[in-house]
Amino acid sequence: MSTLDLELLRSLVAIVGHESFGAAAVQLGRTQSAVTQQMQRLEEQIGHALFEKRGRQKRLTEHGERLLVYARQMLAMNDEALRHLQQGRLEGTLRIGAPHDVADTMLPPLLAEVVRTSPKLQLDIHVGRSPFLMESLKRGEIDMAISNRLDADLEGVMLRTSPTVWLCGAGYVHDPARPIPLIMADGPSIFRRLAQEALDAAGVAWLTRYTSSSLIGIRAALRAGLGVTARGVEQLDSGLRILGPMEGLPPLPELVYRLYVRNRVINPLTRQVFDQIRTRLHWTGNP
Repeated sequence: MSTLDLELLRSLVAIVGHESFGAAAVQLGRTQSAVTQQMQRLEEQIGHALFEKRGRQKRLTEHGERLLVYARQMLAMNDEALRHLQQGRLEGTLRIGAPHDVADTMLPPLLAEVVRTSPKLQLDIHVGRSPFLMESLKRGEIDMAISNRLDADLEGVMLRTSPTVWLCGAGYVHDPARPIPLIMADGPSIFRRLAQEALDAAGVAWLTRYTSSSLIGIRAALRAGLGVTARGVEQLDSGLRILGPMEGLPPLPELVYRLYVRNRVINPLTRQVFDQIRTRLHWTGNP
């Protein structure tokens, strides 16, 4: 059986990431024709087409999508092995992610604990939206991630629970006779789902007034008095206040935050740091 060429796989990942053969070629330091020839060699090796034309663009075929999953995993393992062997035992880089909501609260003490147990470790910190961080974790692009999502396919340890509350601006005027104007994250969001499910179950009318791709945008809309959002209590500050039963809003469930580690860890340092965190968690549920 032949062996897949990692450089060909790296080019495939670059093409998909940049959505262009030309942009991938620039990143890889090759000509576009050279990258095209690489994909032809890869197609010959697996015996299937990797791309198909859709309109004016090329998209992955079903076999291309399947190979992409393996390519990302193989490249992640290769790169991690090189980092570990080149940097030496107990030294290296740990890539850790946290959602915006808890980057100021749960992440700092966790980072302090990591540095305390592994002082020579370099930290590569990723802050973003929880669903995208979990996708990065599964692709091997980061090593650990804090998340409020339950994922039985990943190994994790509970950090703490956090109340979910209804937040609005300090000057927001609530009118119970009108539908609740919701301020929500666009795309996948556990807070969006919890808010809509709670309001529907309680028979409370609502409408989406404002959406944002970032927590900063949501907080700006709240401070502007545009509406209400469901969010972790960590977001409460002097410019915001909590709404509750007195305003006719239903209760919201607490969320459990966990620290997850990526699957198929081959770097013993990553495994050692995660195991140390798990055994040294003496925060009684708080990091």
